[in-house]
Amino acid sequence: MANEFIPPMNTLDPVAKENNNGLEDEDQAKKDYREGRKFYSEGEYAQAAIAFHNALREFEAQGNQAGVANASDRLGDACLARDEYAMAIANYHRACAICEKEDDSFSVLALNKKMAIAYRKLGDQAKALELLYDMLEHYRLTNNPKGAVEALVVIGETYLEQGERLKAADAYRSVASIHARFKHARMAEEFNRRAESLEQGE
Repeated sequence: MANEFIPPMNTLDPVAKENNNGLEDEDQAKKDYREGRKFYSEGEYAQAAIAFHNALREFEAQGNQAGVANASDRLGDACLARDEYAMAIANYHRACAICEKEDDSFSVLALNKKMAIAYRKLGDQAKALELLYDMLEHYRLTNNPKGAVEALVVIGETYLEQGERLKAADAYRSVASIHARFKHARMAEEFNRRAESLEQGE
């Protein structure tokens, strides 16, 4: 397995769909993909990676871009589970390119979340932050305050990993203001406290 694979797509997922009898008329690519999912769910990540790699090759041969994206995504997941972060990112990038071509912003968002995790694990907080801010913008455009809060919390954690306490505090203040806007007084107070302790160097 090399840097040939990349992550999934939520809206383009014909691979995961079954017909009435489940396995009827299923080709080898789909069988390998299904096998990979089974191995992955059982925690057999090396076997899952092999199955997803085989499925990816077969989808490539078929010219099935949705299949390539899904297999790349799942292969990325298997690599991530095996702490093979660079390989996971390579696979996610490949899937992301297909999703972007299909204008599938929700799948791109899902992939960005996974890539941000992998970049943080690699110690590349700058790249993770770039993706996290893209996610934050998506949540603002889709008017999703819950998603924005989740992204801002991770942004704060990532700044802390860089030793950027004041930037982390800013992220937490933004979280507090969103909670305050929705009358979540306890949560707003908690994040304001976190921000204050960071600003005071505690």
